[in-house]
Amino acid sequence: MDKILEAVVMSSYPNNVKQGLVRRVIEAAKQPMDSEQCWSMLELSTRLYLTGDTKYKREIGKEVLEVYGHYHPEEFEEFFNVRFLLSLLQEGYGPLGKRSHYVLDYIQLGLQFVLESPSANSIFSLLRIEVLRKVCERPSPKQCAKISKLLTQHPQCIPTGKHQVLFCQQLVRCIGQFQCVSEGEEDIMEFLEQVNKVSGLLQRIWRTQTSAILPSLKELFTIISSTEEQEAPSNALASVVQFVPLELMDGVIRNLTNDDSITDVQMMTAIGRMIDWVSWPLGKNIDKWIIALLKGLAAVKKFSILIEVTISKIEKVFSKLLYPIVREGALSVLQYMLLSFQHSHEAFHLLLPHIPRLVASLKKEDSNSATSSLEQLAELIHCMFFRFSGFPDLYEPVLEAVKALPIPNEDRIKHLLGQNAWTSQKNELACFYPRLASKSETGKIGLMNLGNTCYMNSIIQSLFMASDFRHSVLNLTEGNSQPLMTKLQWLFAFLEHSQRPAISPESFLSASWPPWFTPGAQQDCSEYLKYLLDRLHEEEKTGKRIYQKLKESSLMSQAVEHHYLNKTLIEKMFGGKMMTKIRCLKCLNISSREEAFTDLSLAFPPPDRHVRGSASVLPVEEIGPQFIEPPENPSQLTGSPWIQRKAPTAGDPPALLMPVETLGSQEPGEAGKPLSGDAVGVDAVKDPLSAFGEQACAPKDSRSVPDLINYFLSPERLTAENKYHCEKCASLQDAEKVAELTEGPHYLILTLLRFSFDPRTMKRKKILDNISIPVVLKLPVLVAPEETEEVCQHGKDRAAPESGFMSVMYDLCSVVVHSGISSESGHYYCYSRECTDTIPHGQPRDGVLKPASDKQLDFEIQWYLFNDTRVSFSSFESVSNVTSFFPKDTAYVLFYRQRPGGQSCLLHEALAEASRLHGEPSLHKDLMEAISKDNILYLQEQEKEARNRAAYISALPKSPLWWRDFDRDKDDDSSSGGCSPAAGGGGSGSFHGLVF
Repeated sequence: MDKILEAVVMSSYPNNVKQGLVRRVIEAAKQPMDSEQCWSMLELSTRLYLTGDTKYKREIGKEVLEVYGHYHPEEFEEFFNVRFLLSLLQEGYGPLGKRSHYVLDYIQLGLQFVLESPSANSIFSLLRIEVLRKVCERPSPKQCAKISKLLTQHPQCIPTGKHQVLFCQQLVRCIGQFQCVSEGEEDIMEFLEQVNKVSGLLQRIWRTQTSAILPSLKELFTIISSTEEQEAPSNALASVVQFVPLELMDGVIRNLTNDDSITDVQMMTAIGRMIDWVSWPLGKNIDKWIIALLKGLAAVKKFSILIEVTISKIEKVFSKLLYPIVREGALSVLQYMLLSFQHSHEAFHLLLPHIPRLVASLKKEDSNSATSSLEQLAELIHCMFFRFSGFPDLYEPVLEAVKALPIPNEDRIKHLLGQNAWTSQKNELACFYPRLASKSETGKIGLMNLGNTCYMNSIIQSLFMASDFRHSVLNLTEGNSQPLMTKLQWLFAFLEHSQRPAISPESFLSASWPPWFTPGAQQDCSEYLKYLLDRLHEEEKTGKRIYQKLKESSLMSQAVEHHYLNKTLIEKMFGGKMMTKIRCLKCLNISSREEAFTDLSLAFPPPDRHVRGSASVLPVEEIGPQFIEPPENPSQLTGSPWIQRKAPTAGDPPALLMPVETLGSQEPGEAGKPLSGDAVGVDAVKDPLSAFGEQACAPKDSRSVPDLINYFLSPERLTAENKYHCEKCASLQDAEKVAELTEGPHYLILTLLRFSFDPRTMKRKKILDNISIPVVLKLPVLVAPEETEEVCQHGKDRAAPESGFMSVMYDLCSVVVHSGISSESGHYYCYSRECTDTIPHGQPRDGVLKPASDKQLDFEIQWYLFNDTRVSFSSFESVSNVTSFFPKDTAYVLFYRQRPGGQSCLLHEALAEASRLHGEPSLHKDLMEAISKDNILYLQEQEKEARNRAAYISALPKSPLWWRDFDRDKDDDSSSGGCSPAAGGGGSGSFHGLVF
């Protein structure tokens, strides 16, 4: 009968004819048959099953085997013996070089017919040994899946005892070497199914033998932490972790993170590879294990590992949000990585270029998954904006991308940041911040944040960029008996000459710390500035005199020298004077009092108070070097707005129109108010901008800095409970109070009073009004009659000669911005530029320094953005628009520098002469040596860091092509990849890119 069957199978008859003949043979096999005939038929069916070159032949072999196993059990048991199976497993079946791949399938098929036979136990014992041996030989995913299928169907064949633990470990090793070699979607789905069968077997074993779990996990960690492997282990290992009971998680993580035998490099390699598992589709709890290990490392303060891994992997995790099939797990890991990385903006800023494109892709997908992810992503982005404010130029495109998405409230943001931080002790992360490879391309140096000290950093950088003040401080002599000024000199010197990207102001902080400030808490930068200037002033005033190159100038008259030597440096640079006059409305008697100031605190007018009329905009063309030509008819331009644009630099986008602003015209009914910025002065034709209005284009209802100054200088009626006690009348009377500036400071500091006490909440609330800031400001200053002639000789812009007021020109040089809604929280950063006289020092024309306004308005002077350690190039556009894009980021403290030709022209001349004689400030020997030593130390630190970092980075698993996810999305919008509603199946290329 075997000959008949073989002839039929090998014949060229059509399959339907063959099938009929085979049926007859199979039916005949159900009848009683001698042992020899059975044996022949079993040999033939075995050969067909194992070596048949078509699926049809294997199916016939299978049918015949099943018939003989069922109807001739004794003969089948005799044929299917231990020796035969051992030969199959060890030597294979078929010709050499073409061994059958179906041996395991054959054994699984035959086992069902010998389960009750006396030889069953011997067969099981053999298979328990042989499957362990097979697994140790690292079979392919397909063969490994067959072993798993066999053992799942016949658990009696699973190794027992110590062999079972070893089997699990070797199975994990096998999974670690699985690779999908094909990019076809069907092949990938088959590969995933094979992996699931193997990991499912592990799950089955662990359920019945929990003692095998920890050794298996230990083996898995050994694989993923190995730094010797040439090829990274397969992401299929993720399928193993998903079956580990979550109740074991805490103990496993605790043991791992406290194991001293695991080096940092091994741990970093392991967590890096685990993070790659977010690419594994359909895995459960993988994100929980990754986050648990990250938290475990934070608990034992392994911050260096966390930082390196986060920086190297966060972009890859982010890219997986394109794919619905892994999006949920990837988003969980991304949320923890970002929310925990709070010591530096570095991780978040790596994602900024990719966010707009991902948001566009998710919107285009328009699925429930995409919508939910968009909302969570927007919440995450706003948390990062809140934590790392002060980067308006970088954040603008991202803000535009998420503007239509919900914004979380501040309590929600604080809750998320509070519960995810690596540590509540910020000083524990001090040594890891900043991670800056080199000095900023601007050449400027940042200041480290020592725990909510951004208020101080912003003030220091603003003072440093006040070049006249900086030069004076750096020119201090050694042993000047001014300890705080000396510390400021050292800090300025390091900011000027250090090679570090950022330096620590710790020494100056401790010396300048107001005693009522709470350590670690956010403070008011204006309050700190007032305290600092007052300390510096008092220190010098009490006899610890500053040595000034100024007093060596032979050009200074004795009277002028006496005038300036009687002033402290703070008075010379920031000191102004103000006259407060109160007029009794009954007897018209006027009492006056003059007082000094270092800053003006500008309150906001009430909403119903109209300070100025609306103004139109007259654009100025960019012609040549951007000189502003005087108009043909100057009188027509009284009070007119003028606009000047920043000179474009290479690589910059086209500049927008720049608003320039000055004080507005007088209000009706206030004829006596000395605020005329409109009257034509004596040099109107030569110097149009010092005489005519330069106003900003602002919305009709918006406020400007001149509005606030007008309000500050406008008369105040003292009535009712606020009546004035007139000495002449000897009683309380209605009166009018007015403030007049009698001496304009060299550097004018304006504080916008944004914080007011709210009795309902018992907290200081913030006024978030957007205030337009003029780049050039005209300040009315009262001139004594005897000064008038001298003033005119120095080229001042006089207002009406009879009024005694003149307009002093100021150029904006720094803007300190507060980001937040409360003075007790938020963040400070500052915009600064270095304003200097625009003509060579010491070259007066006709005996008088030519005012800078004869030149352009210094729009070409580069602006910088100082945000703690980060310093970047910026522009006046950014200064002007920051509140429009970020409503909580508002200008708070402004620094203006007086142009030469005003009241301080003598000081300008003295500074110019000192600069001409002495050039750049020369530092004393000790300070120069300290800077030199620190620069050498920094270079040594860099070399050491580079070596250590190279060792860390080389240990990190490579993930070279993660960015293709974004490139693919960008280049092929019509594909059914991760960004389309059909993602998850997608094209074969996109699917393979996701998993492997």
